[in-house]
Amino acid sequence: MSKVPLSPPAVVEIERCDLSSEENNSSHRTELNGEERLIVRRGQAFNITLHLKAGSKDFQPGDSSFTFTAQTGPQPRKESDTDVSFKLCESIVDSEWSASVTTCVGNTVCVSISSSPSAPIGVYALILDQEGQKTSLGQFILLFNPWCPRDAVYMQSETKRQEYVLSQHGQIYRGTHKRIKGTPWNFGQFEPGILDICLKILDKNPKFVFDAAKDCSARGSPVYVTRVLSAMINSNDDRGVLVGKWWDYSGGVHPGNWVGSGDILRQWAERGPVRFGQCWVFAAVACTVSRALGIPCRVVTNFGSAHDTNANLVIENVYDEHGEAISPDSIWNFHVWVDSWMTRPDLGSEYDGWQTSDPTPQETSDGVFCCGPASLRAIKEGELTKKYDTPFIFAEVNADVVDMVRLSDGQLVQISGSTKSVGCFISTKAVGSDKRHDVTHQYKYPEGSKEERQVYEKAQHHNKLQQRGEEPGLQLKIKLAERMFVGSDFEVHAVLTNNHMETRTCTFTFLARAVGYSGKLGETCGLVSDKVELLSGGVKRLTLKLEYNVYRSAITSDRLIQLVAFTLNKETTECSKAEKTIVLDEPDIEIQLMGEATVKQPVAVELTLLNPLPEPLQDCSFTIEGTGLTDGTPVTARVASVGPAEEAKASVELRPSSSGSTVLLVNFDSDKLRNIKSFVNVFVKDHEEV
Repeated sequence: MSKVPLSPPAVVEIERCDLSSEENNSSHRTELNGEERLIVRRGQAFNITLHLKAGSKDFQPGDSSFTFTAQTGPQPRKESDTDVSFKLCESIVDSEWSASVTTCVGNTVCVSISSSPSAPIGVYALILDQEGQKTSLGQFILLFNPWCPRDAVYMQSETKRQEYVLSQHGQIYRGTHKRIKGTPWNFGQFEPGILDICLKILDKNPKFVFDAAKDCSARGSPVYVTRVLSAMINSNDDRGVLVGKWWDYSGGVHPGNWVGSGDILRQWAERGPVRFGQCWVFAAVACTVSRALGIPCRVVTNFGSAHDTNANLVIENVYDEHGEAISPDSIWNFHVWVDSWMTRPDLGSEYDGWQTSDPTPQETSDGVFCCGPASLRAIKEGELTKKYDTPFIFAEVNADVVDMVRLSDGQLVQISGSTKSVGCFISTKAVGSDKRHDVTHQYKYPEGSKEERQVYEKAQHHNKLQQRGEEPGLQLKIKLAERMFVGSDFEVHAVLTNNHMETRTCTFTFLARAVGYSGKLGETCGLVSDKVELLSGGVKRLTLKLEYNVYRSAITSDRLIQLVAFTLNKETTECSKAEKTIVLDEPDIEIQLMGEATVKQPVAVELTLLNPLPEPLQDCSFTIEGTGLTDGTPVTARVASVGPAEEAKASVELRPSSSGSTVLLVNFDSDKLRNIKSFVNVFVKDHEEV
């Protein structure tokens, strides 16, 4: 009985699509951006209505071939999550892009669409595909979503979301720690045109210019976006928003004259970098852009803010004998930056929450004038190996101060010092009121407390590790001998360093095993172990001697040995491991042509190999082949037994058959030394060239 072919799903004709911007924007809390276009937050459903052409086939969800595609960026790609396709399903899936029909009445089909809560933010095109027939449904803007529990910027408190995302006005604190003065600021993130300018800032950043596809894909991460904004709010490196100036404001606006971010952003969009800004202006504009994109953000002022130029966590105020300051380190009366709320999957969940970034151009980070985001938890606990720029921000709120005089003979004399003058009354606007909220406790332990001194000492320790490119904990490294010839005895070393603040006790093991190229492990050919107790900063070295008479029977013809160093503390279950695979060096085959190679004229090839093994080689042979040098079959020359440190020698006569460049390949084989290969380039001349 023949099968009846199934008819393809019905293709319905779309007359128009209503993106329902007014209703969707209201439910997504973006209505202050206007109602003319669709602006939604990721991970939350929005509704569209498809109006079918009169006379079109009735729409049946079960028979539908609807596939929706959402694309963002100039080079949308599926592998970059910037080109996503999804079919209709029975109900919305809150963890990925999905679509579901909610109602279907007459010629109208209502569809609910939800984006992935980790989708890149930006401008999207929405396309409907029916069996290859594509219909553009319009564009929408996708933002971060602090209301979505699956979003990296999710903030649980509604009052905080109102303050740190939706509030367009705030207070920025300036002055001194003894006289703190709040300055009102209009962030204006919902003013007409501001959201487009914020998206333009992302599109003007050098990472987008260099690789637009990669940059757009990375915009799913608020960590990435915040670091980009830290660089783009200042004009250094990239013609960003603001030019910093701390003197002579001719040719621009005095930083103290600005009262809001809107004018600054509009001027930048029209004419390029705006003159001039200082720290509170940089921070305020960064806060505006962050809130506009959906990242919860607050402006923070640090009184007695240290600028540590040499990264030693100490502000060294050096004066000459006349009292003139001659050192690059400094302490600002106040300094302003921003904190943004997000998870840190790159650091671990314990570092989630507020992250500090600083758009004021002070020092470069990875070659660019930017700073952060650095976790407040990492700053408070002195975890200076955690990115980004944690040591610099830690010093701003925690550095010790030393005052010194440089005498005429060059001698430095300390005259005073303080551990309490940096990082005072760290302030931000309170949630839901214009009062000042002190957040010093979020950045540091109380000055003079036992915890504060312990954190500072740990930070000094971690800072040294950071500068050496090391991590805290027990660190293992394997160091190799310079020459590791097959047949020789040589030493390798495992070096254990205790980068903890405290003494550590553990079992320290170093072993060697033969291994094949496929990774299959063979016999052990070396082992040494010790129980060690290491003080903080202490180093222990284990030496393993690899002897030929031990590894000779274990290794394969690949001549590979795997080295593994391992530490274990059974009480704390702390362990660490380092691994290296070495290839034993093989002897060289010396290949020498005795004269010029000429077509159909015999030429002798002398072959020599020095036996590196401390024992004789049996069943030795050289095999030679080369296009145009032999008759197509390899030539083999057998050699008698070769003693230790003796040379295996052979002479082969070749009759080249064709002229031109070719390669002579040689393989040496024996019972104990196998598959030693070498080659030499040969040019064969014609008779006429001789």
